[in-house]
Amino acid sequence: MEPWNVLLASHVIAALFVLAIGPFQILRRRRDRIHRTMGHLWVAAMYYVCFSSFWIVSDGHFSWLHGLSAFTIVTVTLGLISAVRRNIPAHRGNMIGSYIGIAVAFGFAVAAPGRVIPRLLVEDLPTALYVAALVALSVAVVFISLRRGEGRRLCTLRTVDQPTAAASPAEAPAGSK
Repeated sequence: MEPWNVLLASHVIAALFVLAIGPFQILRRRRDRIHRTMGHLWVAAMYYVCFSSFWIVSDGHFSWLHGLSAFTIVTVTLGLISAVRRNIPAHRGNMIGSYIGIAVAFGFAVAAPGRVIPRLLVEDLPTALYVAALVALSVAVVFISLRRGEGRRLCTLRTVDQPTAAASPAEAPAGSK
């Protein structure tokens, strides 16, 4: 595979990963370790999508999508800074805005004639479906593994916090009630 194709394929896979994880992050009510871990993955993939886009040009020229990439780098960074500073409304606004931006860019990348994604869908639908399934599977694996890890941690905390059967009032140390 040529370097150009590797860059394009990795860009598309990262973009699909970002698009798939976004709704989990936005719609999930709990903001816990799973949210933070998936958020780190989302931010890393988002930066990769944005920065790699600068090497993907049509006829040697940048398009308005590259401007959107530059803007998204700024909004994702502001969202991270807001999260660190515990400014949750600003964090939420920047991250949701970044997600909407990549969704719009994806829509134009798919709908614009002559772009690689529409050609791939027409010329090689099995490969396109394989990539989409691979991304969906990777998101599911990440989410399930994080969910199981959270369950194990909660189980351990519950067993440590629960009183044992030997701690009856008759066996309590002297002077305690």
